[in-house]
Amino acid sequence: MADGPTVVNSGGGGGGAVAAVVAIIGLVIVLFFTGVIDFGGTGGTRNVDVDFNLPKVESPSTPAPAAPSAPADGG
Repeated sequence: MADGPTVVNSGGGGGGAVAAVVAIIGLVIVLFFTGVIDFGGTGGTRNVDVDFNLPKVESPSTPAPAAPSAPADGG
């Protein structure tokens, strides 16, 4: 007769290390895209010239209302 299931404990400490490495890589990526980490050598000063021309928006032309016509029977 068997005494019960055999449980093998393998430690399992590698999952926490992998999670820490992934978190650090994610933090570095976020800092790079937000500009905190800058490999371009600009020193954090960026001169971004945003120049765009907006089209002139006009209201649609509406025809003038027609003058009321006289009734066909003349009265």
